[in-house]
Amino acid sequence: MVENRRYVGQFILPIVVAVAYLFLYLPITVLVLFSFNKANFSVNWGGFSLRWYEKLISSPEILNALQASLVVAISTTFLSLLIGTCFIVASRWGGRSSFFSNLFYINILLPEIVLAIGILSIFTFFQIPLGYGSLIAGHTLLGLGFVIPIVRARFVELDPVLTEASLDMGATYWQTFLKVMIPLLMPSLVASGLLVFTLSMDDFLISFFCSGPTVQTLSVYVYSMIRTGVDPMINAISTCFLVVSSLLVLLLCSLKVVDQVLGHD
Repeated sequence: MVENRRYVGQFILPIVVAVAYLFLYLPITVLVLFSFNKANFSVNWGGFSLRWYEKLISSPEILNALQASLVVAISTTFLSLLIGTCFIVASRWGGRSSFFSNLFYINILLPEIVLAIGILSIFTFFQIPLGYGSLIAGHTLLGLGFVIPIVRARFVELDPVLTEASLDMGATYWQTFLKVMIPLLMPSLVASGLLVFTLSMDDFLISFFCSGPTVQTLSVYVYSMIRTGVDPMINAISTCFLVVSSLLVLLLCSLKVVDQVLGHD
């Protein structure tokens, strides 16, 4: 029995892990590889070329879609951080229960298509026109489900003596908030902000349901491209998204480590 377990640990488990990693990362590797393909179709390799990246930069439709995505993502990140932080601080200083804070976990648990249809139904019921406003509102609602849990986890670890000392020394609540609490919450704010920015840039369902005919984000534009066939330029777009998202995730992980170290200190 011991020899069988040793055999499984030495040979079977590494093979299973290798197959799992291959299953996860092989499509991504193929996508990145064919973004440098010279051929007009992704099924055949025609040699190394940067033509699709050059076409990507010179396409006004893609640049407009990227601009719309950046406007929505930056606005969503700012509003999510502002509303989420004020909500958390008001819940503590106002003596409110954490019940309302826990409600934002539903955004993480609910399927995004349910949330997107619900937001669209509200806009339709109140006859709110779809555009930048509806997109930012929908993405902000989604972002709050990530900002509030992350920032609140850091906020409850703060020593209340620090804020009490600030108030005892004559500082107002606003000065204590800006000079004491915000610097202590900064690692969690930056981490949650990067996460919300990445989610907003990559989001498709809320962008598809709430964008309207006047605004088209990059994810919706890519969807319209693949309906007529797989253009190799999509591989270039996906590769750029992959690089940016990977850098943001690495930065997010680094900030979480720093936040944990500061929290222990």
